[in-house]
Formats: sequence, C-alpha cells, structure tokens
Amino acid sequence: MKVAIMQPYFFPYIGYFSLIKVVDLFVFYDDVNYIKRGWVNRNRILINSEAKYLTLNVKNGSQNKLINEIEFDDNRQKLLKTIELNYKKAPYFKQVWPLLETNLKLKTTSLADIAINSVRSVTNYLGMQTKFEISSVSYPETKGLERSERLIQICRKTHADTYINAIGGIDLYDKNDFLKNHINLQFLKPQLLQYKQYKETFIPGLSIIDVLMFNSIEEINKMLESYKLT
Repeated sequence: MKVAIMQPYFFPYIGYFSLIKVVDLFVFYDDVNYIKRGWVNRNRILINSEAKYLTLNVKNGSQNKLINEIEFDDNRQKLLKTIELNYKKAPYFKQVWPLLETNLKLKTTSLADIAINSVRSVTNYLGMQTKFEISSVSYPETKGLERSERLIQICRKTHADTYINAIGGIDLYDKNDFLKNHINLQFLKPQLLQYKQYKETFIPGLSIIDVLMFNSIEEINKMLESYKLT
C-alpha cells in the first residue's frame, strides 16, 4: 500500500497530480494550519500570456486557524470570467469549462471543501483510480502528534508500507524514522514537460487548469508519469 498525505490545494500544479497517481491512497491534510500566500487558495494561470495568480479570496485567513476552519469570500464568478477570457481560444476549453464551472459553483463557503473538490474533479476527468480520504474525518485521533509521528501513525493505520512525499519535504523528514516503523519513505520530484501554450516561450509550473486547456486526457496522463522517486 502506497500512501501520500498533502494539504488540499486549489487547482494545484501537475506535480501534485503525479503524487496522487503514484499512490493507492491520498489523504487530504485539512486539519493543519493554513499558510498565508501558499497554494491552498491560489495558483497561477496565464493572464494576457503572463503567469499571474488566480486567487480565491479568504475571510480572516489566519495562520492560527486550520485549513478546514477557513471560509472564502465569494469572488468565484470573477475567477470564472478571468479563466474564460484568457483560455477561451485554448484547444480543450470546451471540454474543460464544465469541470471548472461545476467546481466554482459548488454550494459551500469552506476553503477546504472547494480545494478538495477542485482536485477530485480533475482526477475524475483524467480517469484516475486513487482512493481519497480526509485527515479530519478518517484520522482525527492523530491530531496533535509531532509532524513526522502523525504521518507515521496515519500510514500505520492504513497498513501502508510506502509513504511518498512531495520533494519539498526532503529536508523535513528522516527516512530512518519511517524505516523504524517498517515504512519506506520516498520523495517525488516531477519533471515539468513542455507543451504548446499560446506563445513559443513556455511557462512551466502553472495550475493544472493551464495543462488541461492545452492537452488531451491521454497526453496529460503521460505527463503525470514523468517524475523521479528518491
């Protein structure tokens, strides 16, 4: 059993989805602290052919609150208009637009809910089979444990033999701590393959929205398999 655990992000970049695809179970880490100017409520898209933030405004976005305690201001209609104006000439706009509309019209004010839904809607579109859980629902008893210990306990409860973390955690977690619990810790580093955008100059690492607009489902699934595990 391979497991990954990550905060829910709002239409994250393709590397997030590579992590989902490589595991059997993906746990949304919704009961950890919200990080201002992070990726929970925003990502970058092409706006006038430049990388600009698409931000879901939040109410009282304090780092002293958990992600699942944060509500958002409803600027979703504005976000939809921004996406439409900048991607309506993209080759896969008509296929992707219903997905975005459904997500951005979800009846909720919860930041965690809409971020989780944004990820799940994309995985459904791409036909991915990974199972999802939410930490506050499935593993509330682990809350309050030290950072590494909590991840280990969640892995033990799922009977995982492999825990895969995003490459950003390589300086945070010690493989030996996991091996003591018979868990193999690995780090995934995605390779951001180039694809054709509007201009010849390619801008990598944008929201999955950009990838969806310019690539077929088959092409994206191939991109998701481009990574290194260390």
